[in-house]
Amino acid sequence: MIEYHAEDGIDPDAVLHTALETAAASGVMQRADIKVRLLPSEAILFGDGRRSFIHVTISLLAGRTPEAKLALAEAMTTGLRATCPDIEAISTDIRDMDPFCYKKSLRSPPPA
Repeated sequence: MIEYHAEDGIDPDAVLHTALETAAASGVMQRADIKVRLLPSEAILFGDGRRSFIHVTISLLAGRTPEAKLALAEAMTTGLRATCPDIEAISTDIRDMDPFCYKKSLRSPPPA
């Protein structure tokens, strides 16, 4: 999930593409399992006066090494900085999901 606020806007397709490609290239997850969502924040207030941000929250099933998660977080932040050089604050947080409690249901594709 990518939350953001930028008074001058962002290029949503570029941000989504950067996040998807960075995650897929990391080797931490399978491309087919990646879902990228972009959520605008209506307003922000930073104590240090910054006026724009992108914050990425990556939820992974538990079991990845700390080194793999760190490499993914650094790659994501670096990739988004290259895509959005004018954004004042870019951050990435990786969360472990409990595989026992995570459940998913996919609808079968319609017959051809």
